[in-house]
Amino acid sequence: MDEQLFFKKLNNLCTSKEIFYFLSSLEVMSDTMASGALQRISEVEVDDNGLKNPGLIENDVFRALCFQFEFESSKLSNTGLLNALQALIKLRIDPQSTLMARLLLESQERLGRGQLTAENLCALGESLLELQGPSCATLEQIVNQMQERDIERWSPREIVMVYKILQVTVREGKQCQNLLNRLNSVTLHRVSQLSPNFSSVILNSLVVLRQTRAIALVTALCKHSVKHVPYFTDHELVNVLEAFLYFGQKVQIFTEALERHVPKSICTMQPQTVSKVMQYCCKKLILSKPIFDAVAEGFISSADRLTTDQIAAYIVPFGTLNYVPPSASSLFRKLETVLHTRLRHFQPHTLLNLLHSCVLIQRYPINFLPKIFSPYFLQKLQAQPPGLNRVVMSQLTQLFLTVTLECPFYEGPKLLSKYHIKASTTLHSSPDVHLLKRVKTGLLYLLKKRIYFASEVSTPYFYVVDIEMKLDEEGFVLPAAQLEEVHKRIALCVDGQNRFCAHSHNLLGEEAIKQRHLQLLGYEVVQIPFFEIESLQNTRKMADYLRKKIFPCTYG
Repeated sequence: MDEQLFFKKLNNLCTSKEIFYFLSSLEVMSDTMASGALQRISEVEVDDNGLKNPGLIENDVFRALCFQFEFESSKLSNTGLLNALQALIKLRIDPQSTLMARLLLESQERLGRGQLTAENLCALGESLLELQGPSCATLEQIVNQMQERDIERWSPREIVMVYKILQVTVREGKQCQNLLNRLNSVTLHRVSQLSPNFSSVILNSLVVLRQTRAIALVTALCKHSVKHVPYFTDHELVNVLEAFLYFGQKVQIFTEALERHVPKSICTMQPQTVSKVMQYCCKKLILSKPIFDAVAEGFISSADRLTTDQIAAYIVPFGTLNYVPPSASSLFRKLETVLHTRLRHFQPHTLLNLLHSCVLIQRYPINFLPKIFSPYFLQKLQAQPPGLNRVVMSQLTQLFLTVTLECPFYEGPKLLSKYHIKASTTLHSSPDVHLLKRVKTGLLYLLKKRIYFASEVSTPYFYVVDIEMKLDEEGFVLPAAQLEEVHKRIALCVDGQNRFCAHSHNLLGEEAIKQRHLQLLGYEVVQIPFFEIESLQNTRKMADYLRKKIFPCTYG
């Protein structure tokens, strides 16, 4: 039969039974056709769980095919030999069998004689990676031969294969940066030709190979990934998201593609993939309500199947980005049920992160705080990395402040004073220096003297106030250093973009809880958000704005 007609018929067959019946009707076929038949059998009979029908290897037609490959290996074409090897590996044929040993030996002899094309080298590399792992010595020989070929003419599949081999050989301590530089340059011009799988594999390789200088390639791949979002497998999407995080990429149209894809796919996505999506949103400060609402619904229905780390990955971003979904009551009721059942399974730092994120959005884990404040739990926190660093101490102090200020009915154990931290600023809570300077200049214009306000004031209650002003009983401004006759304290919160979710006017959780607590501590909180003052062009307009914000009753 003509090869073209053979493969057309073969690719329309959907079971090994149909394929064997078709093959038995043929009198003669080339080794390329025979190896193609093995490949088609592997496609229809192997899934994520392995071989669907282990009995097929006892089939007479299958055994006849294998017999020919075993005893005529030296007569096979390169394509027939290497396609058969790949198919048999996928079909889980015993690597120690005579058949596999002969095919491998023949492949390696042809490699040694330099008889393999670039495509053949890639096929052999894939087989050796699958069969023998990254420590296989032959992989380096394949890379050396690939370097001698015209890299400009490689197909996308050949490019991907070399990245995969380099990824594992570099792990073994080999240095190949010169080849990588050439490869990165060629790949940049081939990005538009890459399939979802190839895009994902290359991005993953660039992360593993730490190619932080290949920014042009990374950017092009990340933009190219947008159109593939609906077609990525879970594993491929995780690789892409990890690359976005590692290289600091943030592409708005990629987020929009995720917003369309995740809500539709949440029921079938693997928990690890959902966790990575939420990590991406959290790290990039992307408050995507469609994604968060879908994840909340997904958690309600699947929380019992999640690991403790996955539970935290689903929930913590809600607190970090200060978002309460429409299904909040069901969401936190489910979380409480899960915590009651599996509390002892949580690692100390995971549990602290989880409970701290809940209080940021005014969901109070009262039933679990006695455990958090117990000396035994605090010792476990200290013993495990990162120990009791400033971030952990800040979380503990904020939990203590929350129950003190917002949960007066809490009667359990309190946090020992030695675990309190006096003041804390983080990357997101630190004031925008440029914005703060503009506001201070405006205040000086308004109040005439610098003594009437203080900046970056540490309070006795953990929080640092951007600008503090004091008023007497009649509403007159007092010198900032004065302690007597203070009737009202005003806290100006100069909120730069770093205190908001990306492209949003939604305050981050840690800034929202700070302003809430300052109010409960007796301050009058006046928020000065960046988006209200960035268009004010001169000091006089800033002063007028501040007067209206701070003294609304007397303005005008």
